[in-house]
Amino acid sequence: MNVAQPLQPDGMPGDGLLWVDEEAGPLIRPYAMTSGRTRPRHGDLDLIAVVVATRPTLPSDGGLGSVYAEIMAVCQRPVSVAEIASYLRLPAGTVRVLLSDLLERRLVRRRAPVNVNQLPSADILKAVIDGIRAL
Repeated sequence: MNVAQPLQPDGMPGDGLLWVDEEAGPLIRPYAMTSGRTRPRHGDLDLIAVVVATRPTLPSDGGLGSVYAEIMAVCQRPVSVAEIASYLRLPAGTVRVLLSDLLERRLVRRRAPVNVNQLPSADILKAVIDGIRAL
């Protein structure tokens, strides 16, 4: 039988705040983390949307709750919603709800995924590459 141990944001055992039992998964069920909410309060959080913390994680962030502090730690660098869910071993829907709470408190910022229609066409990219090669 495996003993529950905390995980760090990189998924390695350590002094992290999210306790996981290897056989059973998180010891706190996702619906309890979100107070039963299943949808984010603020807009659409696409899985590929990039999220970044607006400030460093502080010792006083313990008042946020352990899962929120873990998300803040992971978001110290730009990271997608899917990556956050993976690092914390939580369902993406749960992470979206928790991120929505952090967005409301302005502790994280989100960048929407790039619209494919806004990207330059292949012809423009080819012209740029040809121009660089001509230098």
